[in-house]
Amino acid sequence: MFKRMITESRIKSPWLLHYDCGSCNGCDIEVLACLTPVYDIERFGIVNVGNPMHADILLVTGTVNHRNKKVLVNLYDQMPHPKVVVAIGSCGLSGGIFREAYNVVGGVDKVIPVDVYVPGCPAKPEAIIDGVVIGLQKFHEKM
Repeated sequence: MFKRMITESRIKSPWLLHYDCGSCNGCDIEVLACLTPVYDIERFGIVNVGNPMHADILLVTGTVNHRNKKVLVNLYDQMPHPKVVVAIGSCGLSGGIFREAYNVVGGVDKVIPVDVYVPGCPAKPEAIIDGVVIGLQKFHEKM
């Protein structure tokens, strides 16, 4: 009974963590725009947290390189199960304009499994919200 109540609460009010692997910050600005009253992503019950141990959804922006891939894996490992990863922007999907650089590993899926891909350079707030909603459906399926 208590476990079911906790599970239903996690589905109705997921917490998300945003991590920037290293980018031009265009997608980061758009992620922050989702939290403003104009887009109000919190209407879905979503809370933005700073601790991976409390997060259900991981939003990742930027290109993964050799220095930050360890941090990304560490954040992913600290999140409780089930967890959903949303890669945002062309840098998060494939490495973007930096993909040919010597220090770039590539997109987020080269390091951790990704559930939802949100394309764009930068990704629009509407697309980010759509990606998070799809992530919520995948989170519900994993429960």
